[in-house]
Amino acid sequence: MKKDLPENIVEDLAMAVVLLNSTPEVKSWTVYLINLKNVGITNVLISSKGYGEKDGRMVKTSVLRHFLGDIEPHAFKGVEAIDTEVFGLTNEYWLSYYIDGTIYDKKFIFLPESIVDENLIRIPLINKPGVMIK
Repeated sequence: MKKDLPENIVEDLAMAVVLLNSTPEVKSWTVYLINLKNVGITNVLISSKGYGEKDGRMVKTSVLRHFLGDIEPHAFKGVEAIDTEVFGLTNEYWLSYYIDGTIYDKKFIFLPESIVDENLIRIPLINKPGVMIK
């Protein structure tokens, strides 16, 4: 049955963990969905969760669901604020959306310790430092 489904390939979309503000005491991070397409996407839904080992024991965060509505071409929307405490976990974002009535989905996974200063780049459209998966 699964082989009969069309292979709807997700391209020109990115998830980014962006550093919004930084003081010596606190860094403020937010997760964004970035639409790099020349068309808008509709009914955008993202589920997020974290999991992995912390202090020698297995940890799971709650699964959160975010409905972002529609995102115009070459635009971005905030998904959620993210705490630096979960950077040591695997952070998973499962995206689904529609283009012209066709559904697409893709899983974006930020591996443990991948959100570090050495991996920061200038995020397109947002123009702030962050880590991006395309």
